[in-house]
Amino acid sequence: MINPSIHGWIDKFFAEQKPFSDLFPASELDFYTRTRKTGFIFGHIVDFDVEKPIAIDAWLPVEVSKLGLLNTLFQTYRFVKKSNHQEDFILKAHTFYREIKPKSFNLLKKVLPANPVSIQLEELIHERVQTSDDLISKNFSNLVTNALLFADVLAFKQYLEKGNIPEKYSIRIEEVIISIVSLSLKSKTGISVHDELLQKLVENSVRYTKYSSSKTKTIDDLDLSYLENNLEKYYVIDLAGLSLWSDEKVENEERYFLYTLGKKLDIDEAIILKSIDFINSFISIHKDEIPYFNDVNPVKHFYDQTTENVSVIINRNKKRLIKELSQSKELMYLLAQSTKRDLDKDEKRKVKNQLLDICKSVPSLTIFLLPGGTLLLPLLIKFIPKMLPSAFNENIDD
Repeated sequence: MINPSIHGWIDKFFAEQKPFSDLFPASELDFYTRTRKTGFIFGHIVDFDVEKPIAIDAWLPVEVSKLGLLNTLFQTYRFVKKSNHQEDFILKAHTFYREIKPKSFNLLKKVLPANPVSIQLEELIHERVQTSDDLISKNFSNLVTNALLFADVLAFKQYLEKGNIPEKYSIRIEEVIISIVSLSLKSKTGISVHDELLQKLVENSVRYTKYSSSKTKTIDDLDLSYLENNLEKYYVIDLAGLSLWSDEKVENEERYFLYTLGKKLDIDEAIILKSIDFINSFISIHKDEIPYFNDVNPVKHFYDQTTENVSVIINRNKKRLIKELSQSKELMYLLAQSTKRDLDKDEKRKVKNQLLDICKSVPSLTIFLLPGGTLLLPLLIKFIPKMLPSAFNENIDD
């Protein structure tokens, strides 16, 4: 089983997926359609474009995004190079990310040159899948994932084809994305509850430009001359459709906006229609799972997501955690008491200190050692009593 939270997951992925098929994506449309089906285009991954299925039910969102980005980059390599050469792909992807170097991306701190290239790429991808700047992400290890990762794929394709990244390519792609999303939201026939959240997500996902409302007033003012290949055009069409979606459909007036945009991009109407149909279907199925389509209090959403993440981490390390707990009789006693009464201040301090010591010995629990991580200790304590033997909990009847 692959665990994207532990070093070595890239090598494990390739080892489990071999041998790879020699049937490479036949065209840009074929590659894009397969990628869109996974949800990667919309920042909500529900599957991977792989021959051997990978179960992700017990994965954290950031783990799904990491493998989704890696595999999409690899499928891009397969499409451009018509090759399954794992080592060459890893080397090129690593070099690509070192050349991008956005201002918020400190390679000196994030990558140790002594590590193998695949491990360095893991660190780069880990940093890449997270949004750039918000209070929650700073204090809690960037739990919100980047929704515009396909822009990396577009830049990687350019790098593979030309051997370098065109000057200011990523900046211009982000400027086009911002303009189209902003203009799409302005042209909607009605304002939906997700519009502000979607715009905020785009704002936190851009890395090369400072997000601001586009000065473009109409679709005729859009400068799309920088979009040269079909992948770029398919992507901005889908982003526009995503922005226009509301009330479980895209209205006729909004369809007109998409058709006009498609005409400016010289994209066939049949592709526009398939985009509309896919977006309607995808969002209708997964709407309850996509945060920016749910009008949820951000604090409650963060707490719910964090609770789920902590639960996954604890369940993965249940045996090791019980072993560590069993070596501290005082901690076991206090945790058992916490199920029956409120601990006093001194007891809570003892529990916190001893739990933090245990976290140091279980690598996956290092989230509790991060700045602000002690705020998550109540969640850890919440799950631990469920793991204690019934003899420690007098509230559980025989």
